[in-house]
Amino acid sequence: MSCIVFYEKPGCATNRLQKQLLRSAGLKLEVRDLLSEPWTRERLRPFFGERPVAEWFNRSAPAIKYGELDPTRLNAQQALDLMLAQPLLIRRPLIRYGKHYMAGFDLAKLSTELPCNGALPEPSEAFDSCSVGTGTPIGCLATGGR
Repeated sequence: MSCIVFYEKPGCATNRLQKQLLRSAGLKLEVRDLLSEPWTRERLRPFFGERPVAEWFNRSAPAIKYGELDPTRLNAQQALDLMLAQPLLIRRPLIRYGKHYMAGFDLAKLSTELPCNGALPEPSEAFDSCSVGTGTPIGCLATGGR
């Protein structure tokens, strides 16, 4: 089986739970540090596909959370420039499997694009939410159930 490259923010509790979920579905992960990866525009851009630019961003990044940066006012070039300078702005995790790229943790998309044989739970926004200050967003992971 091919490996899934999973770009995370080291120490992120939500990314840890997302990795557990993928591994419990029998998927092999190659985990990389999203913040120290030598990104270029050409390497980063495919992860966002056709999504609107505002959806490329980590909504929990301090600059966005505190209103210092409004992603809805940026074009693709501006967004990529900012993300290359401040990788914390990048929506995470970034996931690459073969020719498939994704920013954020979209269970519906993962279920259709990854070889997990129906082992992933039903989609929930909680799987793509930052758990900082809100407790663990993925309660069923401890039991590996749905």
